[in-house]
Amino acid sequence: MLFPTIQFGIFFPIVFVASWLLRPRPKVWKLAMVVASYVFYAFAFKGGWLTWTKWTYPGLLVLVTVVNQVLVVGIFEARTQVAKKAWLAVAVVADIGCLGYFKYYNFFRDSVGLHFLWAKQVFLPVAISFFIFQALSYVIDAYRDDLRPTTLLDFAMYLSFFPHLVAGPIVRAREFLPQLRQRPDPRHIDASRAFRLIIAGMFKKVVVADKLAAWIVDPVFANPKGHTALENLTSVYAYAIQIYADFSGYTDIAIGLALLLGIRFPVNFDAPYTATSMQEFWRRWHMSLSRWLRDYLYISLGGNRGSNLPGLRRVLTPTIASYLNLMLVMLIGGLWHGANWKFVVWGAIHGLALSVERVLHDRRVARGYAPAASGTFGAIGRWLITFHVVCFAWIFFRAQDFTKATDVIGQIATAWSHGAGPLVTMSVALVIAAMLLSQFVPEWTVEAVQARFSRLPLGLQGGTLAVCFFLIEHLGPIGVAPFIYFQF
Repeated sequence: MLFPTIQFGIFFPIVFVASWLLRPRPKVWKLAMVVASYVFYAFAFKGGWLTWTKWTYPGLLVLVTVVNQVLVVGIFEARTQVAKKAWLAVAVVADIGCLGYFKYYNFFRDSVGLHFLWAKQVFLPVAISFFIFQALSYVIDAYRDDLRPTTLLDFAMYLSFFPHLVAGPIVRAREFLPQLRQRPDPRHIDASRAFRLIIAGMFKKVVVADKLAAWIVDPVFANPKGHTALENLTSVYAYAIQIYADFSGYTDIAIGLALLLGIRFPVNFDAPYTATSMQEFWRRWHMSLSRWLRDYLYISLGGNRGSNLPGLRRVLTPTIASYLNLMLVMLIGGLWHGANWKFVVWGAIHGLALSVERVLHDRRVARGYAPAASGTFGAIGRWLITFHVVCFAWIFFRAQDFTKATDVIGQIATAWSHGAGPLVTMSVALVIAAMLLSQFVPEWTVEAVQARFSRLPLGLQGGTLAVCFFLIEHLGPIGVAPFIYFQF
């Protein structure tokens, strides 16, 4: 079930009304939301109601929920630190083992050549990366005494809540669970912000992302050698915009829907293509994943202090170890996106860029210089470098395989004698330019427009929203493609 579809247009109003009617009865409300979320999750799989995947993978979500709740209670009730660590180890192994089996079994089998293994192909459950990472955050926070175990019903709602279930944002348990104990007043819901996010998200997904995919990205990446250098280069820029519009569009809709149900999610994107460094880019792109990797992986490895691994601590200086930590985190972040070597390369590019950036920063500071080049031209130069490193990495992220990725790079480097090509149109150029420029629009202007909208009469608000939905439907392509991050 996709957000911008008729099915969801029927599903959400029913859930919305039921949610606010049942709010005075918390247990019934939570149970109803869990049931609604599982119905939504079941519809994420193709096929009829009697197909195997329709019931098996929602059953996997039930299993993950129950197992992690039992293990968290074990951590909380453990009398010694050794026992707590043992419960934590079991939880981490169980969660990572589950994720590894479903997401990386085929990759391991094909890479090692063990085609005689009994399972020819393991199908990837939608959203497994997201709900496993959320389960791990619950377990680790309980181990660190950052939260107390909640009830099984509360945890089930946290893990399955449908607005963020399929593609995030990755909400922490300590951000979500306290909201279940509150009784929000529907009269005080920030509906204008919610509708602004939903409209913006649908526009980015349906009009921008899907259009760019159809116009240039899909044709060029399917056959790079059949297109000119300018078409290949433009398709790389177009994909940078497509994946941003697609993914941030999803999270905008998710945040808006949750807000209408009385739940607040953290912001997941903050104009990432305005970044003037790779570090700033990751502070602005998929922020919930960045914070997760930082708090549960990078710091656990040792962070900026060096390595927490005894063997490496003896042979590496803290500075070198911190660079290694960065590289490991980005490689793991790449593998999180998919069981394919192209994602490893994507992560390696980001890890190397972050490490080089850290080395240059440390050297400038050690010599008494400013941390980065100052002035307008210096900022523009840093922005150009950052943006193009990110775009270069996107080639491997989008390409079907290494061959197609190297074909794109080869065409950009050598095929300039073939002209512009028919796919480089004014429409493509305008959409790319407009979306890039929109990143630099100050947030206060957006808030001002939203505030003026909220003061309009209700009838005029409804009419404005109806016109926006009509325009999105009219401008978008026929049908809605799945969100890119559904595959992760």
